[in-house]
Parts: sequence; C-alpha cells; structure tokens
Amino acid sequence: MDQVYDPTATTYLPAHQLKTRDSTGGVKEFHLIDGGVAENNSTLVAMNEVAKAISSEGGDLDYARVWVLSLGTGSQKWEEKYEADKAAKWGVLGWLNPDDSTPLMDVFMQASTDMVDFHLATVFQLLHCEDHISSKENLEDLIMLGEELLKKPVSKVSLETGKFEPANQGTNEGALIRLAEVLSKEKRLRGIRSSHENFKEEDA
Repeated sequence: MDQVYDPTATTYLPAHQLKTRDSTGGVKEFHLIDGGVAENNSTLVAMNEVAKAISSEGGDLDYARVWVLSLGTGSQKWEEKYEADKAAKWGVLGWLNPDDSTPLMDVFMQASTDMVDFHLATVFQLLHCEDHISSKENLEDLIMLGEELLKKPVSKVSLETGKFEPANQGTNEGALIRLAEVLSKEKRLRGIRSSHENFKEEDA
C-alpha cells in the first residue's frame, strides 16, 4: 500500500482509495490522504525536484541561479483565536475539537508551512544569493518571460519518456483563450439554470 499526498487541506478533501492495473495485470492499491499533512508548503518539494533534474544531467544545484516564485490563491486570513491560558486547560480532547475548531490541525499545518519558509530563507541568506523578486527589474523580466511562454506551443508530458512534447494544440496563449471561453460559457449556463430553478421554486 502506498501513500500519495497532494498539497491541499485535509478537512476539505476526504480520504480516497483507488486501484490501478499495469501492463502485466498486476494491481496496485493506493490509499490517498490530503498532502497538507506532509507537504503544506510545496516549495521545498519543488526545490528537490529541481535539484534532482539538474543532478540527473550531471550538474550541481547553484542556488544563486534559483528564483522561487510562489503563486497562491490569495492572502491567508490570520485569526488569533487560541489563548494560552485556555489551551493549558484543554487536555487531549480539547486540542482536537474545542468550540467546533481544530487547533491541533491548525498548528501542524501552519508550522509545516512556516518551517519550509524558514529553512529556504536561511539557505538563501547563508549562500548570499537572496534576492528580492519584487524589484522593478525582476518584475519586468518576469513579464517578458510570461509573454515568451504565451507564444510557445502547448506541450504535454509523455508517459513513456517523462519529457515535454508538442501537443499540436496551438500556442499557450490560444489555449488559455479557449479555456477562458469555455469557463465563461459554463458560467452563463449555470446562471441560466440557477434562474430557472429559482423561478420554479417561486411558482411552487
């Protein structure tokens, strides 16, 4: 049995079990839990993947050439909701679920995220290669890089070689435009269905 993790919230996605069958008929069983338990901040995992890729080509990881760009889905909402004098009286059950909250899970999740930030920040500082990506020059370079990526052809990972190959689907820019059109159409359809459902409820 293997454990597979994804970097999302355990309380949002339930555990899941699945089986796969290889070309010889062998069955492999997976029991999936949320990756946030082990990898709530995937930056360190990304750095490891970069290091492995460079090492496989016979090179060494030069931190001075590494930029970490972390794109999230918004700012985290900070809540100072746990007080030491109350927590001291919780006991085991209190730490698990006091007042319909989950302090133990919150602490573990936030701590793992903070430790990754602390570790990587320390490494970059000690190697004197810390940089501020928010500088005007770096942001302009980032814009230029993004524009170049938009003009490149859509690619996908080959399951046989593990390398990116052209997908014969035009450019990344065109693919994003098509995706935006699909999402816009879906939003309109959902709005229409929602209006019809509300209308039926009012008639009833």
